[in-house]
Amino acid sequence: MSKERIIFCDFDGTITVNDNIVAIMKHFNPPGWEGIVEQIITQQISIREGVGAMFALLPTSRKAEIVDYAINNAVIRDGFAEFVSYCKEQGIKLLITSGGIDFFIYPLLSAFPIPVDHIYCNASSFDGETIEILWPNKCDEHCATDCGMCKTSIIRSYDGDRYERIIIGDSVTDFEGAKLVDTIFARSHLVERCEQLGYAYHPFETFFDIIKQLEASPVL
Repeated sequence: MSKERIIFCDFDGTITVNDNIVAIMKHFNPPGWEGIVEQIITQQISIREGVGAMFALLPTSRKAEIVDYAINNAVIRDGFAEFVSYCKEQGIKLLITSGGIDFFIYPLLSAFPIPVDHIYCNASSFDGETIEILWPNKCDEHCATDCGMCKTSIIRSYDGDRYERIIIGDSVTDFEGAKLVDTIFARSHLVERCEQLGYAYHPFETFFDIIKQLEASPVL
């Protein structure tokens, strides 16, 4: 019997054209954020440590501005609505696995018929003086990467003997997950990492590219 397809799809820079966290930081420009981003990308600090440190630079007194900017600035990548429909029609389980934050991910995905329990992301608290990021999806005992939102823990919860596991992503939060799956759709930093490691991948610019490749590839 063929396997069931399951897709683990990143959000920032994948479903959206730009990385929303970086866009927020560029717009509000708190001192020190650029150095933190560089440390995350070069893996000098963990994703959890870096994302938490960046948002701690932003005062909660500006919550309305920050939330409004994050939602109104984001652009959904071409073909995503059709991709969600395609997954539903084909019986492909689609999970959104994102290192992004709830205050912009849930509003932006509310336009699409994706069950809330299929969306994994970080949470946030505006109760203190600065934004605090919360981590409801921490690493399991098999991951020591300190991801914050651990994609590999979620991927491992779906048996590779039963599922054809597919990842769609673009950056550092997808590096470890790409090592576990059967099929990789990559752009940006994830392309570079796949080439460094010698992993086969499918490049994409729109979700139409992904639909076309899935249709052309036999189910494992």
